[in-house]
Amino acid sequence: MLDKNSVLEALKDVKYPGFEKDIVTFGFVKNLEVNEGNVFLEVEILSASKEIAKELKANVEGVLAKAGASRVDVAIKQPKEPAQKSNSQSGKNMTPHVKNFVMVSSGKGGVGKTTTTVNLAIALASQGKKVGLLDADIYGPNVPRMLGVVGKSPEIVGQKVKPILTHGIEMMSMGSLMEEGQSLIWRGSMIMKAIEQLLRDILWSELDVLFIDMPPGTGDAQLTLAQSVPVTNGICVTTPQQVALDDTERSLDMFKKLHIPIAGIMENMSGFICPDTGKEYDIFGKGTTAPLAKKFDTQVIGEIPIEPAIREGGDAGKPVVLFKPESETAKRYQEAASKLWEEIEKVNEEGGANNEAIQPTIGVNGGASACSTGAASSAEPPKSGG
Repeated sequence: MLDKNSVLEALKDVKYPGFEKDIVTFGFVKNLEVNEGNVFLEVEILSASKEIAKELKANVEGVLAKAGASRVDVAIKQPKEPAQKSNSQSGKNMTPHVKNFVMVSSGKGGVGKTTTTVNLAIALASQGKKVGLLDADIYGPNVPRMLGVVGKSPEIVGQKVKPILTHGIEMMSMGSLMEEGQSLIWRGSMIMKAIEQLLRDILWSELDVLFIDMPPGTGDAQLTLAQSVPVTNGICVTTPQQVALDDTERSLDMFKKLHIPIAGIMENMSGFICPDTGKEYDIFGKGTTAPLAKKFDTQVIGEIPIEPAIREGGDAGKPVVLFKPESETAKRYQEAASKLWEEIEKVNEEGGANNEAIQPTIGVNGGASACSTGAASSAEPPKSGG
């Protein structure tokens, strides 16, 4: 005999399209009623896509019919199709004094996403903007090393944490809140909670832009961020090889599903500049990102070559934009930062950060405690809501 618990258990087989978690864990199941085999429920989602709504409805009906429901009535509640593309329509902002949020993602690891984020942030700061950088790549928090602040602990003020000031920007990373070399073995719900803490419990200034370096892929962290702050723009980092572009397409599709305007694609490792001759060689290819950008109605925001100064600067905590401004790489980062700011202004002119829509609640019970050194790594995984 079906009851609420058995229905919720069955619905855990319904994944939210494009993500790893199910609609129960994300807390999208609302107003569930079960009466003698008849099931009535609402599924509240953030996407205005008719295709996603249709797919979810069919999946819910199929799963519950298989579980033994004699009748299933499911209503998909979603925001109206936005006049603008941004998920900033959500109306929720855990960090309201930050004017713009830029999500930097990649379909896979190892494509230079963090290097890109660091140098874009510093380039934009050098152009007169007040910039912050949140290292939300929980499993690979490399930003402290790239900014030369490994081992530096942030200042705790009451129940909040002050970001670390370095190279003209504000920075916070899980790598600065835990012991160096410590591994993090976290379930998805714990990652979601950690990202919310990093947004809410850090004393960011009134920033023009907060860059958020995301974990690679299209998972729980990306959806959590999109539901927590009004993301102004997304940038996807890739390399020219087809195996990287395949994953990049999935990342771009994620931006579309979350209604986040795509500022552009950064083609990293786009050619090699020989330090002896200055000649450029297309080791991994070059320009292969352009067709993908056209498919998603966006631009290649930058083609960043392989140059020894990038690796040297990253390892030494001396980003190439700041310490080798005359290099070709630094110049291209500066150009990309200027293009990004143009896209940010375009979204804001269209009213991208002010519209309101239904905001689903992630299935996390209770509030997160304030960040402190080592606190996040010992947190218990929250229970999933239904």
